[in-house]
Amino acid sequence: MGPTAVLILKWAAAALILLALLYGGLVAIGAWRWKAATRVLVTRLDAAEVADGALRHDARDIADLPAPVRRYLGRVLTDGQPMIRSVDLELSGLFNLSLDEPQWKPFTSTQHVVANRPGFVWSGRIAMFPGVPVCVHDAYVAGTGVLRPALFGLFSLGTVQGEGEIARGELMRWLAESVWYPTVLLPGQGITWQAVDDTSAQATLIDGPNTLTMVFRFGEDGLVTGIRVEARGALVGGETVMMPWEGRFGDYRLQAGMMLPFRGEVSWITPQGERPYFRGTVMRVDYRFATQETRTP
Repeated sequence: MGPTAVLILKWAAAALILLALLYGGLVAIGAWRWKAATRVLVTRLDAAEVADGALRHDARDIADLPAPVRRYLGRVLTDGQPMIRSVDLELSGLFNLSLDEPQWKPFTSTQHVVANRPGFVWSGRIAMFPGVPVCVHDAYVAGTGVLRPALFGLFSLGTVQGEGEIARGELMRWLAESVWYPTVLLPGQGITWQAVDDTSAQATLIDGPNTLTMVFRFGEDGLVTGIRVEARGALVGGETVMMPWEGRFGDYRLQAGMMLPFRGEVSWITPQGERPYFRGTVMRVDYRFATQETRTP
């Protein structure tokens, strides 16, 4: 090998090392900045929490609820169950980036939820390509909705934030996922119930200017199998399009004295048919109760 070839190889090796260092720095700085931004949202969320209300569930309070709701709450909660104040979840699964053709990408996420007043912060990391993550904030904080994706957690891909439909859509997510913090579905917690039939009921939630109604469906075992709303705003080509939205739940397990689903799938119902876009599994769940703090494995 001649001296010119050796020199070229040295320059190539140096360039690769430099690129690796730049990439590593990009990933590290992005992760640091994203964690800091997540902490800001969580701090705002916790500041909006209202720490009042009942401390424990009284089984007598559910007597007047619609039959399927009464059976569900009697199945997932025990008399004297401490009321949930907040929950921290870790989830992993797949996220579909297209309504037209399946483009499933793996994700991991953390989520902090408060029960009083309704709110959550979801921080997800979606692997768009090997080594190329997109970080996403999906949140409902003090009546404001937030959807914020960023390449490497640094370069914004377009933030949607505010009141109106984005806020209502995020509040819908909080209510749909209430099966992970079911004490919020009890009487006196801000949700009212209306019977539909023996296997479904409507839940209505009001938070400030945001009002929504969601149908809960129950299986033969009494547990929630799914939810549905007839109109939620989906971002399609940069525009908000209203369409039906459904979630399904399964793999119920006993955690912290409650029966909780560990798998979930969410879909848009488009004119072309059902389009699933989220399939997730709960990897870890920690609760803070009104009466004490409890950590579950």
